[in-house]
Amino acid sequence: MKIDILTLFPEMFETIFSHSIIKRAITEKKVEIEIHNFRDYSKDPHHKVDDTPYGGGCGMVLTCQPIFDCVESLKTKDSKVILLTPDGLPYKQKVAYELSKEKHLILICGHYEGFDDRIRTLCDYEISIGDYVLTGGELASMVLTDSIVRLLPGVIEEESHKNDSFNNNLLDYPTYTKPSVFRGMEVPSVLLSGDHKKIEEYRKEESIKKTQKRRPDLLEK
Repeated sequence: MKIDILTLFPEMFETIFSHSIIKRAITEKKVEIEIHNFRDYSKDPHHKVDDTPYGGGCGMVLTCQPIFDCVESLKTKDSKVILLTPDGLPYKQKVAYELSKEKHLILICGHYEGFDDRIRTLCDYEISIGDYVLTGGELASMVLTDSIVRLLPGVIEEESHKNDSFNNNLLDYPTYTKPSVFRGMEVPSVLLSGDHKKIEEYRKEESIKKTQKRRPDLLEK
């Protein structure tokens, strides 16, 4: 997979993808990630990428030309273009799985007061990571990239993400490790029993209980 990220602040990405699982995925060529400053595509003499909104109002709005030219220079028949925006589709694990099957993703990070609405015509998806507003789409693009890359074949064990929270509309079951007793708190005995059938039943039951307590809305689905 290849992921191209369009941003005005490429320096924000200097360290985020150079650690842990994503770094390993890049090193092993499971994914290629490139950051593009779309200011470089501006035809304005001063490389301006924003302007005042028609009809008045506060703030500055990203203009079409630099983003259109940048996307069109990267896009192929295999590309899916994603706009990170607060009014987009709520991001879910199901969407992450869908996007992990694509060959090429282009992520557009908005900024300032917003973007010219005609930029939406470039996009296959408009995605929001939550009902709140960030200063820009950079953090959202990092969230998408991390959640997608870990699902690529060979990046982590498939069994690990099959049991993730939100699969089958359930939160993940609680997990424990050594020691079996810490400050008087004991690991559930069933996990020490070696009976894999009982352990599986216990984990499913605990997953349902946890979801009922913390996210009953998921069970309603």
